[in-house]
Amino acid sequence: MRMGIRDAKKRTQGVAKLLPGLLLCFTIAAAAGFLSDHYGGPVMLFALLLGIAFHFLSQEGPCIAGIEFTARKLLRVGVALLGARVTLQQIESLGAGPLALVISCVVATILTGWGLARLLGRSREFGLLTGSAVAICGASAALAVSSALPQTREAERDTLFTVIAVTTLSTIAMILYPIVFGLFGFSDTVVGVLLGATIHDVAQVVGAGYAVSDEAGDIATYVKLLRVAMLPIVVLILAFSYRAASRRAAEESGGSIPSGWASFPWFAVGFAVLLLVNSTGVIPAQGQEALVLTSRWLLIAAISALGVKTSLKAMAALGARHIGVIVAETVFLASLALTMTILLLGHL
Repeated sequence: MRMGIRDAKKRTQGVAKLLPGLLLCFTIAAAAGFLSDHYGGPVMLFALLLGIAFHFLSQEGPCIAGIEFTARKLLRVGVALLGARVTLQQIESLGAGPLALVISCVVATILTGWGLARLLGRSREFGLLTGSAVAICGASAALAVSSALPQTREAERDTLFTVIAVTTLSTIAMILYPIVFGLFGFSDTVVGVLLGATIHDVAQVVGAGYAVSDEAGDIATYVKLLRVAMLPIVVLILAFSYRAASRRAAEESGGSIPSGWASFPWFAVGFAVLLLVNSTGVIPAQGQEALVLTSRWLLIAAISALGVKTSLKAMAALGARHIGVIVAETVFLASLALTMTILLLGHL
C-alpha cells in the first residue's frame, strides 16, 4: 500500500515538473496556430520563430524538463500518429507511373543529400536529414527523421535549420512551380503529378495544385500522400541502421550496449501500424480526424520546443554550406521529376 502511494506521489511530482515547459510549448503552438489561421503562412514556421524568442527559458528555470519532454517524447508520438493521414488504397489508386516517379525521386534525393553533405564538409546525418525532408514531406519528415538519428545538440540545431529552409523553399516553390511547369504545355494531370512530386510541404502542395485547377489539386494531393507514405520506410531503415551501429560501437569499445526495448524505434513502428489499420477502414472518419489533429498539435508543440532550445547565434554559425546542400537538393528533385515525367509521359 505504501509502495503504491509512493509511486503515485513520484508520478505526480514528475508531471508537476513537466507542466511549466508543457504549458509554454503548447501556448506557443496555440499562438502559432492563431497567426497561421488569421494571417496565412506556415504554422510550423510561426511556431519555430515564436519559440526562438523564448530561448532564455531553456537555459535555466522550471521550464527545462517540459521543453525536453516535448521536443523528444511528444515529437515521437506525433510522428507515430502521422500514419492516420494516408492509406494503402490511396497509394494503389495512383497507378504505376506516379509510383515509379515518387520512389525514384525519394531514393535519389536522399542519396544525393548524403553525397552533397559529404562533399561540402557537412555530416552524413545532416545530408540524410535534409535529403529526407526535401524528398518526402518537408518539416514533418525533418522531425520524424531527426527522431531516428543520433540525438545531439548539433542534431537539434540541424533540425531547426532544415525546418526553416524547407518551409521557406516550399513557399517559393508554391508560387514558382505552377508557372514553370505550365511553360512546358503539360495537362493539368501532369502538372498535378509534378507539383505533388516536388514541393516539400503538404500545405504548399495543396495551395499550388488547386491554384491551377481542381483536377491538378486532387492529383497533386494524392501524389504528395504517396511521398508521405515513404516516410515510415525511411524512418525505420534509419532507426534500425543507427541502432545497430550504436550496438556495434558499444561492443567494440567495451561499453554498455543499449537496451533492445528501450532503444527500439516504437514511434516508427507505430506510424506503419497506424497506416495499415487506417487502410482497413475500421477507424471512423471522426476518429481519423482526431488522430490527425492530435498529431498536428503535438508536432507544432515539438517544433515550438525545438525553437525554444535554439539560439539565433548558433543558427547563424552554420554558414553557406548548410544552405547550399538543401538548395541543391531542391533543384535536383525538381529537375529529376521533370525529366522523368517527360520520359514517362505516356504512363501518367
